[in-house]
Formats: sequence, C-alpha cells, structure tokens
Amino acid sequence: MPRLTDLKETCLYVDDLPRAKEFYEQVLGLTLLFEDSRFCALDVASRHILLLFVRRASIEGTNLPGGIIPPHDGAGPLHVGFAVTAPELPEWKSHLKAHGVQILSQVSWPKGGRSVYFRDPDGHLLELLTPGVWSTY
Repeated sequence: MPRLTDLKETCLYVDDLPRAKEFYEQVLGLTLLFEDSRFCALDVASRHILLLFVRRASIEGTNLPGGIIPPHDGAGPLHVGFAVTAPELPEWKSHLKAHGVQILSQVSWPKGGRSVYFRDPDGHLLELLTPGVWSTY
C-alpha cells in the first residue's frame, strides 16, 4: 500500500468569514494565504493549511482551470487541535484570556501531555496540545 506523508489541509465551516478570519489571525497568529468570497486559507506553522469555508458556499463543485473541486460542507461544532510546546502553554493560556477567550477545560494526559480547550466564534472546539498527548505526539 502507498504511504501518506502528512495531513496538509483541515477545513472548518463558518457563518461569518471576516469574523472567523480575524479570530484565527489575531488570536492564533495564523497567516492568510488566500481569500475569496467563499473561503480563506491560513498557514499553520509553515506546514499545514487551515481552510475556513462559509457554510453552504461549497455545496456545488468549484470549476477551476485545472479541474473541479467536488462539493463539500459541514455543520455543527467540529474539533481541531493545534500543537504547542509545553513551556509555552502557560503563555498561550494568558494570551487566550487577554483576547477574551474562555478556557473550557484543561486535561493532563497519562503520557505527560497537556491540553487546553476553548471555542472559536462559530462554536468549534479548539485544542492546544503539548507533546505527550498521543504515542505519536
């Protein structure tokens, strides 16, 4: 079987694209790579892409010069975890509080990792996690 080498894109569906984009840029420090009326692409640590699509804006395929992107959409609160270093986790918690973001929960995992959970403006559950949460991280 051929091997996957990484996970490159994660997609969340949002109600208000400017509001969501501002949250991810200002609170999480992501950099905008591309934007149009139905979505934006944000760089995550120069290794991954977070796509924010306006809900129901992609329920039809998208024709591009090189081919068609099939339809997709999502509803309800989804979950995304972002990797952080253990020494920076306290600084992240202070940063979230300074931006008015409520920390919902904190978990200490058996392998030594820690997680901090909070929500974005669309209700998606976000997690900051340190090494030691999973056997592979």
